[in-house]
Amino acid sequence: MKIDLYERVWMWGVGVMLALFFGSLANASIRHGFHPPSHVETIDPKKVFQNPLFSRQGVTVDAGGAVHVSVVGMMFAWLPGEMVLPAETPVTFHMTTVDVIHGFQIVRTNGQSMVIPGYVSQFTTSFKPGDYLIACNEYCGVGHHTMASKLKVVPKGSWQQPGALTSTAGVADAAR
Repeated sequence: MKIDLYERVWMWGVGVMLALFFGSLANASIRHGFHPPSHVETIDPKKVFQNPLFSRQGVTVDAGGAVHVSVVGMMFAWLPGEMVLPAETPVTFHMTTVDVIHGFQIVRTNGQSMVIPGYVSQFTTSFKPGDYLIACNEYCGVGHHTMASKLKVVPKGSWQQPGALTSTAGVADAAR
């Protein structure tokens, strides 16, 4: 079988690139222990509000001083509807949903995650002071466009640690 010179060059080039790609993946995984993030926490979507992590949505501070935010997505609201966080502080978001797949996105930041029924999504990020919109970026039904929440980030010195901040403003907005 005659293969043109250029075809052979492309085939060898692709073969070399694939070998480098899979070799670097194997090296990162085996030698350095890098693995992609995965869903390791599961939750019964029917019992979300009975789970200690999500029974009170909002901002909490653990014994070590780390800031955590528990968020529940539901058609067509994020709970809580409003949050206040400190600037320049790592904040860990824990999210789940009780109904369908939602996309949690903090607009103008790198904070974004899929929120899937039965799983707890988590990411950690920090913010600069300002007001941010939290939107659903995954179509979830006819009221999808109303699914939003507010995030206010204040300078660390003026932030007050809440016990747990809860608000149903998102539910009220979705009901309009």
